[in-house]
Amino acid sequence: MFEIDKERFGAFLLELRKEKGYTQKQLAEKLFVSDKAVSKWERGLSLPDITLLGPLAEILGVTVTELLQAQRISEEKTLTKPEVDALVSGSLRLSAEEQEEKRLKQRKNMIRYLLCMALAGVEIWLLLYAEVGKEIFFTGFFTIEGLSFLFGAWFLLFARETLPAFYDENKINYYSQGPFRIHIAGVYFNNRNWPHVLRAGRISMLGIAVINPLLNFLLLKATGEVLWRRYEGYVCLAVVLCIVFIPIVAVAKKNE
Repeated sequence: MFEIDKERFGAFLLELRKEKGYTQKQLAEKLFVSDKAVSKWERGLSLPDITLLGPLAEILGVTVTELLQAQRISEEKTLTKPEVDALVSGSLRLSAEEQEEKRLKQRKNMIRYLLCMALAGVEIWLLLYAEVGKEIFFTGFFTIEGLSFLFGAWFLLFARETLPAFYDENKINYYSQGPFRIHIAGVYFNNRNWPHVLRAGRISMLGIAVINPLLNFLLLKATGEVLWRRYEGYVCLAVVLCIVFIPIVAVAKKNE
């Protein structure tokens, strides 16, 4: 069975990129991936997604076959049936490796999510057990916790890693997937900023879920129960604004 030599592929990719005069960042921008991904390909640590082979070959001025074989093929040369079969099997193997990498990544994300839930649960249990912060447990508190874990699960486990091509061709300031929808006026989503938006959403949503119990407890002790009851709604709004909305808008605009 034909197997793609990652090191040979990376060396060939590096050669082609330098011939075209592209930096890793410039090539990454054309493919809507990170320059770290291009660096990994060139160092033989990983291979590009099978859906990127066509665009990558076109940008570098070679055929997909030449990419897979990691060498230029003269126009006079005709591939034999065994060679074609080997390339097809190699492409299928590449696709299988991609699926396995995605499964491993999904598993790691699930572990991170469960760890955050466990940590938040321990915090809540300690506050209840010690009976020093039970005043913070009002409807708004559990609403914040629930929404944080709900949207955190979407960002971490269910959100698509890439957007459809028409997002890169048009200025679109919303994204919807099932019941979830992101709509930010003045911010346009595309495959350049989408990975950063996902990362910011994951960190901010699960970050809120983890720090919310401790933050509420500290604010309660700092302001007293009377003031806390009066302004708890504003505090929740400020937390969401500072920890969720602002980071997502910032990274989206920066990488737009």
